Amino acid sequence: MKAAAQVISFVFHPLLIATYLVLTLGLIFPAMLMIRPEHLVLVTVFVFGFTFVMPLLNLWLFKIWGTIRSFQLPTQKERILPFVFICGIYTMVSLLFYYRLPFHSHLNKVMIIITLLVITATALNFFIKVSVHSLAMGGWIGILLPLIQFSPDLLIPTAGVIVLTGVVASSRLALQAHTLREISMGLVAGLLTSYGGMVLLF
Repeated sequence: MKAAAQVISFVFHPLLIATYLVLTLGLIFPAMLMIRPEHLVLVTVFVFGFTFVMPLLNLWLFKIWGTIRSFQLPTQKERILPFVFICGIYTMVSLLFYYRLPFHSHLNKVMIIITLLVITATALNFFIKVSVHSLAMGGWIGILLPLIQFSPDLLIPTAGVIVLTGVVASSRLALQAHTLREISMGLVAGLLTSYGGMVLLF
């Protein structure tokens, strides 16, 4: 049971949600991001590199320097410095997308919302420990929900993400990584941040 929960937690690591989101929209609602099918792989690689690989290298360096004990960041105190650095990385990536890379403004706005999710996770961590897994999943849902009215094809994928959110939350509980309260707070924070961002920016 715990082995399966660990695999689920890794596959749906918060840093991977931006990549999954771009793939979801690029494959099902390409008009949203204005990405040509032949360019989707390249854009996805860009997003994966900037939002997963770079922050992961950051965590690896913190691990080598002894700043953190493990990549799981089990305590609230241990999360502060890595979260602040990752927040900085995502902010720089958003600025890069917005000002330097030749992508449509819709993709740039989605990247801004993803950055807002990271900022929300970082800000909350100064006061309480929340599940960043559930925050990221809630963010994924919050971005997809308002788009269903423009593309009904997103209805089933969105329902699938909601089911996956339950699976991820259950895995975090099984691993005793979070309490139900921490998972619920993360989910609500992610959902409100991303849905609010979509309403304001689109």
